[in-house]
Amino acid sequence: MATLTRRASTDTATPGTGRTGVRRALSSPFATLGVLIVTVVWTVPSLGLLITSLRPQQDVAQTGWWDFFAHPHVTLANYHDVLFNGGFGVSDGLMPYLVNSIAITVPATVFPIVLASMAAYVLAWIPFKGSDTIFFVFFALQVVPLQMALVPLLQLFSGGAHIGGATIFPALGMGGTYAPVWIAHTMFAMPLAVFLLHNFIAQLPRDLIEAARVDGASHFRVFRSVVLPLATPALASFAIFQFLWVWNDLLVGLTFTGGAPESAPMPSRLAQLSGSFGDHWEILTAGAFVSVVIPLAVFFSLQRYFVRGLLAGSVKG
Repeated sequence: MATLTRRASTDTATPGTGRTGVRRALSSPFATLGVLIVTVVWTVPSLGLLITSLRPQQDVAQTGWWDFFAHPHVTLANYHDVLFNGGFGVSDGLMPYLVNSIAITVPATVFPIVLASMAAYVLAWIPFKGSDTIFFVFFALQVVPLQMALVPLLQLFSGGAHIGGATIFPALGMGGTYAPVWIAHTMFAMPLAVFLLHNFIAQLPRDLIEAARVDGASHFRVFRSVVLPLATPALASFAIFQFLWVWNDLLVGLTFTGGAPESAPMPSRLAQLSGSFGDHWEILTAGAFVSVVIPLAVFFSLQRYFVRGLLAGSVKG
């Protein structure tokens, strides 16, 4: 009996000891120093980018960005040129492409989260024959390179699928719209989204799900009122990754829009600016900083959920 008591007390104390060790390691002087070094390494180039984008062309051409602190000269003409003129009288600035990127990124982030969260709940809490097979298929689809699927998808959207004279899938006629980019990003994001959200949702307390079901709640009510609030950290974590991926994507956006100004994302225009104004750093840095501001705002607004999502279960006993 004494042995069992000691073993039980040891098992009970282990989770607390693990949490204490994690907290001690993360709050040690070495961890603090590492965080400071990473912060400085990440902040200094970003600060230089911002300062260069605000300096006049002559100052940028003659001195380094650090000279700004000795001779501070600020102008917003660089942002006006890159947003509305394209730089030095060239038409078609970044503003239409910025609007396109927002119109592409927000739905391409929301769609996979909505679909993947529902699929993850079904696979985790609604047992049916073949559910494990479907989950493993989703998991295996992560190894398919998206570059291999771009041309077949483009042909499918533009010309449909035909066997002989029979039409298997009709042409969708979505050229020049955002829809092909939304569909492509949603398809490419689904395997990873389902895998991550399933692992999080499957670890929710079974008592909560069963209590809601006993009270007469439908699966949709359980998903909406119980699962989604508890899964907010995981949803926010994936939303950050997906938003950053879609926002910075050039390959998928360029493939399905063809670079047309009415639907092409901002990275396609930034690539053109780099080729046209390689010597004008004030224009390039202004365009680069415009492309960075919105992802930074999204990251910092969801940061607390992101940290909770990463640490969920990491110190669980």
